Amino acid sequence: MRWREAGSLGVPGHPGLALWALLLLLLLLLLPALTPAHAAWWFMSQLSASYTSTRVHCKNIPGLVRRQRVLCNRHPDAMMAVTEGAVQGVRHCQKQFQDARWNCSTIPRDASVFGRHVLKTGTRESAFVYSINSAGVVHAVTRACSRGAITNCACDLTKKGTDRDWTGQFTWGGCSDNIRYGTAFARKFIDARDRGQRDSRALMNLHNNRAGRKGVRKKMRLECKCHGVSGSCTVRTCWQTLAPFGATARWLKGRYDEATEVSMLPSGEGLVPRFGEHEAPRKKDLVYLESSPDYCLADSSYGFTGTGGRQCNVTSRGPDGCDLLCCGRGYDTHRRLITTKCECKFQWCCSVDCKTCESWRDLHFCKPWEDAAKSTASSL
Repeated sequence: MRWREAGSLGVPGHPGLALWALLLLLLLLLLPALTPAHAAWWFMSQLSASYTSTRVHCKNIPGLVRRQRVLCNRHPDAMMAVTEGAVQGVRHCQKQFQDARWNCSTIPRDASVFGRHVLKTGTRESAFVYSINSAGVVHAVTRACSRGAITNCACDLTKKGTDRDWTGQFTWGGCSDNIRYGTAFARKFIDARDRGQRDSRALMNLHNNRAGRKGVRKKMRLECKCHGVSGSCTVRTCWQTLAPFGATARWLKGRYDEATEVSMLPSGEGLVPRFGEHEAPRKKDLVYLESSPDYCLADSSYGFTGTGGRQCNVTSRGPDGCDLLCCGRGYDTHRRLITTKCECKFQWCCSVDCKTCESWRDLHFCKPWEDAAKSTASSL
């Protein structure tokens, strides 16, 4: 069913409101019983953005603390962007880790979304999840602001007069994306749970939230329009715009690879490298508190899915290779018929005609732990 067809079930002034309220109520009833410590604001990524059209949803969403619910009720239009940002964060997290043992998989009907280990343990993976979701909200709120979808927010009006870049002088014009508003709203909303706390995990979360915000700002780019005779660029009008979110996600993945293990100062006022030879982490760096598990085996208590049944690349020596991904358990090979489009030709005007080609291909999948254990036992 197409969601937009649900308007017929709405109430006057709020198309589709009754249906969305019913759907959300049913979903919440199906959720496992979770304490707030096992829920996160990014559960909003599992809901349609349409839930923000009414305050009743703000009260019922798992994982929101009081200050977040206040913001949710006061800024329903901005909360639609927060939802978009959460969805964006999940999608790009999964894209960046699609070939790794931990592939940022989500757990249906679990308010922790990624598994309780992300909330309960201070690993590199937790650091990345916090940073990518923070960045997603900054990006989505900033974009919504520029397109006029948020009340009392518009283009960045501080970009005025003339400026210079490496090619020369230009004049600010157009509509620069209001990264200041997006950053401020994301900080106020996302940091609400951990702000004021003096434990090491709260400090870690706040640091990684900030790194995510900085990633969006760092990847902003300058776009310009040339003015002059015959297309010459004697005068330029420029504005700042967001880069595609994938650029920020890739940048944060680099920060994940170089993350610093830290511990809290005795005073509780900051984090320092756990090993003295390491440099103090910068504001744009990711930090973590403990080593990651190997993620080889499924663990329902923490939400690990394990690598059993995952497709692997038998010729790769990287993280997607069968040796690494399957954790030494071996793999099964299945021959499957693959259908693809081929021999495509452009037809004037304006279509592309393709043939359908079929070929048999060997696909490789990591053995489940139980099968690998049986194989080992039978060989003894």
